[in-house]
Amino acid sequence: MSKVTQKFVEVGPCRVNTLSVSNPEGKDVLLLHGMCFRADTWKALGTLDALGDAGYDVVAADMPGFGETEKCGMGPDKVVAGLIETLGQDRPVLAGPSMGGRICLNFALDHPEMVGGLVLIGCVSVEENRARLKSINVPVFIVWGSKDHIAPLSNAELLKKEIKGSRLLVIEGAKHPAYLDEPDLWHAELIKFLDESYR
Repeated sequence: MSKVTQKFVEVGPCRVNTLSVSNPEGKDVLLLHGMCFRADTWKALGTLDALGDAGYDVVAADMPGFGETEKCGMGPDKVVAGLIETLGQDRPVLAGPSMGGRICLNFALDHPEMVGGLVLIGCVSVEENRARLKSINVPVFIVWGSKDHIAPLSNAELLKKEIKGSRLLVIEGAKHPAYLDEPDLWHAELIKFLDESYR
């Protein structure tokens, strides 16, 4: 079992709560969260342990106004950039469900030089980025629930079609937070994607 460490990271005016498992030789992974969740969700689900045990250098962060990070008047784009720089991450894989997926996707489109990969789970606001999706040129793993009534499956198919080389996993019977419905499958497929893309 990996050792999960809590630390507050100063990012401009923000004091961002993070949970991490340190593997300095491993690929950097930054986990964001959905609207109803927080960094601790990744700990409770076992994702931090699973990635840590697999040798990845992983950090989960509470975005401002969520979990233990207070609102601080800084947009998510600048918070993510500041986290990557302050933590010394080298083009991390950004992973996030729903709202977190939107933050990851927007950041990758606006700062391609800072991102080494994407894991998008039931990502919202895909359509508004349709015209730019073809520009993404890093490994991308798309995870969706077949019964997602918030982010339609057509958005997953759009991502798959537009992003060259991307992979799509549809979890049968899973709802919007598909990773919560099938955590063992989620962890196995996530680690498989990371291992095949970065090792």
